[in-house]
Amino acid sequence: MLQNKVIFDFERELDLEDWKLVLDGVMGGLSTGDFYLNDDGYAVFEGVVSLENNGGFSSVRYDLPKMEIGSSEFVILKLKGDGKNYQFRVKNKDSNYYSYIIEFCTNKEWQEIKIPLDKMYPSFRGRKLNQPNFNHDHIDEIAILIGNKKNEAFKLLIAKIELQ
Repeated sequence: MLQNKVIFDFERELDLEDWKLVLDGVMGGLSTGDFYLNDDGYAVFEGVVSLENNGGFSSVRYDLPKMEIGSSEFVILKLKGDGKNYQFRVKNKDSNYYSYIIEFCTNKEWQEIKIPLDKMYPSFRGRKLNQPNFNHDHIDEIAILIGNKKNEAFKLLIAKIELQ
């Protein structure tokens, strides 16, 4: 059996410098977000999504060194959510204006979310693009976004992100 390829293990890596919050303030929105390690060694992504001022999303992204996918077909997210829906996003080039996205649901328990890379579709500003789904041999950036078109507080604990 092939071993999973770790993208980020929050229990082992303490440096979050390359993780950046991207909030709807870039469009005038008022949503908030925070990203930090808690005392248990998990990343915490939390905040409040606000629809005020044309807002509506909060996200965190990781500009990783170019990572070869090899024979991996899935991204595995080990996390505990709050029962809300989130998007997982990847880019094969961090200079692309669009991301490949897929939505996942959390259930307030620890989960292992298995995301098929070939089901991730290209999207820009909430619009699906007329291009093929993800079919590249590497990734350059990952992100997690919440934007459910409603005002809501959110909190997501993340233990690990891997390729499988």
